[in-house]
Amino acid sequence: MSKANLNSHPLPRQGGRGNGSQLVGEADHGNLQIAIVGGGPVGLSLALMLHRIGIDSAVLDARPPDAPGDDRRVLALSHGTRQILERLDAWRAIDAAPIATIHVSQQGRLGRALIRAEDAGLPALGYAIEAGKLAAGLTQACAAAGVSIRCGTRVTDAQAGPQRVMLHCLSNQGIAKLETQLVAWADGTVGGPETAVRRDYHQRAIVAAVETRQPPDGIAYERFSPRGPVALLPLRNHFGLVWSAPDSEADALLALDDSAFLSRLHDIFAGRLDFTAAGQRAIFPLGLRYRSTPVAERTVWLGNAAQTLHPVAGQGFNLALRDVSQLADLLQPRPADCGEAALLARYAAARRLDRRGTIGFTDGVVRLFGMQGALASHARGAGLLALDLLPAARRFFARRMIFGARAW
Repeated sequence: MSKANLNSHPLPRQGGRGNGSQLVGEADHGNLQIAIVGGGPVGLSLALMLHRIGIDSAVLDARPPDAPGDDRRVLALSHGTRQILERLDAWRAIDAAPIATIHVSQQGRLGRALIRAEDAGLPALGYAIEAGKLAAGLTQACAAAGVSIRCGTRVTDAQAGPQRVMLHCLSNQGIAKLETQLVAWADGTVGGPETAVRRDYHQRAIVAAVETRQPPDGIAYERFSPRGPVALLPLRNHFGLVWSAPDSEADALLALDDSAFLSRLHDIFAGRLDFTAAGQRAIFPLGLRYRSTPVAERTVWLGNAAQTLHPVAGQGFNLALRDVSQLADLLQPRPADCGEAALLARYAAARRLDRRGTIGFTDGVVRLFGMQGALASHARGAGLLALDLLPAARRFFARRMIFGARAW
């Protein structure tokens, strides 16, 4: 076996939410077909898909089973993502708020676009939910299906060979080994500078729950300010805020008291919304990182381990779930060897168009709206106005955001 480069494999995070108490034994040489490293929404979704088609898998999660699902970041789930989760019998356990309209505008300039669910011929453009609640709903679905989740199990090394992958694991029972046909890395971020493409946006995102005097009414806002995009995602009785700010300003914004913080937000939205309260804030860096190919010998990377995108337009998890769904579709015949090179090559080829298109679209939006100068601002305003006036353009844009490359 060749020893895998751990710098190119994301390791599971410590802390957070988990489920179950099953741990890897001292020598596990059973018939496990796929080991999924990471018990977040992407890893749990893959485990549910594999369970439905009869493939033996286990989720290895470094986090303890009793850790709370306290990830307050708000995700935008597309209608296409809802369809996938419905097929997994997981949607009913997820209390996501519908997004009926997306309001796109830029601060201080003319031009705005309203994209409505009817433009795509759907009951909702998407749904907003806190990441922790999404994970809790998927955990519930896994428990109902009897999916194996081995908590408190950290993968410290991986050795991929022609026939199997040997994983070295560390748990509260000590060091153990696990053999599998295929390892799916579904936790952490893209690592390994020799395999990843990177772009630093020199921005950080401040996330928080904010309340307004007006009810959200299913409207999501994407507001492009000269300092970075600001998004509001509608939850049941408040908004989830994702405020992208330059590195040089982010710490100062984070340190503002609630009154000053809400006043800055009020100015960005030009009084369109009356902000009344802000919850606890968190901050994280923003950048683009992706693997040119999401596969290697008996290895596949999914979710943030395959590509980490800017949160603008909310495409990260939706792309990840389409990746997961494609992999499960290719495994549907239940091959004797889930990690064979030809199968993984087919997966990489099948995902190439959607991955490149979504990564390019997200990166392009960040760079386009980050361009300074009056000419660039006027051009963006004209583009938003054209999008607002052309139903066919709105329909295509909406369906591309919802279904990815399938919209073509």
